[in-house]
Amino acid sequence: MRQIRKPLAVAAAALTLAACGAQEPETTPPASIEDSRTPAQREAERTPYQLDGFFAQAATDFRVPADLLKAISYTETRWDMVKGEVEFEGMPAAYGLMALRGAKVTEGARLAGVSEEAVRTQPEANIRAYAALLSATADELKVDRSDLGAWAPAVAKLSGITSTDAQAEFIHNEVYGVLRQGAVAQTPAGDVAVSLMPTQARAQFASPSVHAMAAGPDYAASIWRPSPNYGARPTGSTGDVQIVVIHTCEGSYSSCWSWLTNSASGVSAHYVVNESGSEISQLVREADRGWHVGASYDCNLNGGVMCGLQGVSVNHFSVGIEHGGYASQTSFPAGQIDASAKLTCDITKGQAIVRDSYHIVAHGRLQPASRTDPGPNWPWSSYISKVQGYCGTTTTGLVVDSNNANNDSSKGYIEVSANWTSASATAGYYGSGYFHAPTEAVSDPATFYFYMPAAGTKTIDAWWTSGTNRSPAAPFVIWNASGTKLATVNVNQQAGGGTWNTLGTWSFPAGWNKVQLSRWAATGYVVIADAIRVR
Repeated sequence: MRQIRKPLAVAAAALTLAACGAQEPETTPPASIEDSRTPAQREAERTPYQLDGFFAQAATDFRVPADLLKAISYTETRWDMVKGEVEFEGMPAAYGLMALRGAKVTEGARLAGVSEEAVRTQPEANIRAYAALLSATADELKVDRSDLGAWAPAVAKLSGITSTDAQAEFIHNEVYGVLRQGAVAQTPAGDVAVSLMPTQARAQFASPSVHAMAAGPDYAASIWRPSPNYGARPTGSTGDVQIVVIHTCEGSYSSCWSWLTNSASGVSAHYVVNESGSEISQLVREADRGWHVGASYDCNLNGGVMCGLQGVSVNHFSVGIEHGGYASQTSFPAGQIDASAKLTCDITKGQAIVRDSYHIVAHGRLQPASRTDPGPNWPWSSYISKVQGYCGTTTTGLVVDSNNANNDSSKGYIEVSANWTSASATAGYYGSGYFHAPTEAVSDPATFYFYMPAAGTKTIDAWWTSGTNRSPAAPFVIWNASGTKLATVNVNQQAGGGTWNTLGTWSFPAGWNKVQLSRWAATGYVVIADAIRVR
């Protein structure tokens, strides 16, 4: 049978050189520690948890099936040690491998004899707390512990899902679906961290509704699960759909659409994409106003674009896409990203939305006071490239952004020292922000690396934000993979902001070539490292 495989990375998240959040003035270096490792090096240096033993011990101590614990954990978090945030008011944040929430954290800790803090932060304690809760629920429901299928009602009760249809989907298609398929997670070194062999388990639980599921009214590849939580868009330009907002559910797919179609929740989104990308639910028509962003629009948070909508509710002019998963997870399944990109392409076609990082945006960018989703590990650069590709508008060339979360580290990444500060205070940046550093008689460059699988001639463009405090002669130094300097190009960063500026064309060998923005220029200014494009 097919097995689901994923790399495991449940240790502390690697430090990401993210270009966001800091504010100007842009003259004071941050007091932080330099981390010049590449993303690949940082990933390899993580210490993964060996989870099989934790699941086995908890299963023995609390008399629950180890395979069931693994399947529930895979369904809820893909075996990721998540640190939840609140995405929907009324739904507490989820924690750990088992996605325990609210009172379940407290009760699980009590039953397992561990602290609540340990349940939130330690994999073994989190598993034990859930196992203790499952065991107590099994006693309450008089479950036949020897029959794997008989545990289904206890799992459904602990899920917190109230919709009977969603419970059935969660049990049959998700938890017991994983049991039937099997799953394996590996450490970055290739060792098995946790494994679940396929079984023939069949849940003793009411089956999902057999009625034919209608296709979504706007996206034929979706299932129509209408939510009562929506309103009319306002008339005029403020009601024209202009952006797509990307969210994470902070929970599993079934629990997500169940909550968003519950009238008592008071929230909704237009779409929800499941973790594997095999199913999408449409909940609200695109012509209607979903209730997915609790903030008014601030163009200063979004590169200074669409400032005519300043102060307008984001819900008025947006379509929201939720994704099964968490803002804190270490990666997103390729199938989910692909399915979501196809959906976003379709939305942008139907609504005539620009396909760039200012019009396909994170919930956390628009509502930073209380949200971070979809989190630092959403692959923005490759995601938007996929959207453009499915719509036939792929941006020519490779873009290396100042935020490594937006880069495919096998193709390009940035390195900076602690003397560079991340910011998003000046409008017109590429991606989610930029780096700046004061000019002085020192190189200390921001280095954009790009990989060439074969030798070739490429044109290099650079993107920056302009301003009167920028250097009029910022030095970009071009190097090939052999370590030979090809050129130094001085550019005026007081002009040309918010667009691509061509530095020149050179021949590069196969391997890792680089473009460095040096700080060695006339003092009294700053230099801006935002993005480069190789085409």
